[in-house]
Amino acid sequence: MTIRVVLADDQALVRAGFRVLLETEDGFEVCAEAGDGEQAVAAAVEHEPDIVVMDVRMPGVDGLEATRRITANPELAGVKVLVLTTFDVDEYVYEALRAGASGFLLKDTDPVELLRALKVVAAGEALLAPTVTRRLIAEFVDRPENRRIDVSAVREITDREREVLGLVAGGMSNDEIAAHLVISTATARTHVSRIMTKIGARDRAQLVVLAYESGLVSPRRP
Repeated sequence: MTIRVVLADDQALVRAGFRVLLETEDGFEVCAEAGDGEQAVAAAVEHEPDIVVMDVRMPGVDGLEATRRITANPELAGVKVLVLTTFDVDEYVYEALRAGASGFLLKDTDPVELLRALKVVAAGEALLAPTVTRRLIAEFVDRPENRRIDVSAVREITDREREVLGLVAGGMSNDEIAAHLVISTATARTHVSRIMTKIGARDRAQLVVLAYESGLVSPRRP
């Protein structure tokens, strides 16, 4: 399967570097480039790529707002966003994930890790380092303006689903959850899908953020 990618960055040289990297690797296709968030949204609508690699700081519409517009568009439900930036700032990570991004990487990431990240996100997994996630959630989740979860949705979560959600928030894959709970991978996948539906999460990354925001999972500060 070829992973189709849109590159969104306001620096042409950065886009060119990513394009060379991806086009010399089997299994990737760069279907469009964008110099700002508005162009990124337009490219996502036109090409419906598997992934938009999104810079945060861009002129006009920034990467966070562009991510929100893409993930809010029901016609782009299959488009994932991987946020890539030079700024290692927790609030950017948090807002990117809340906006619906499936992962977050810094621009100084090793090329091999970038390719791996694209494959992980394209496969529907969340690209999250559990320790980093807990740290940033612990810092920002207590802010009143950040609690957006529908309380009635929380009440619909069963005890078993709460247990599964805790494991997802801990960074476990479906296979790891299945092994931990001694259930089949298909059953684990079903639990995760039902939880996502109940609390309105677009993917596993957003599921983790909502899990912390709702209080279903408690972040532990280091």
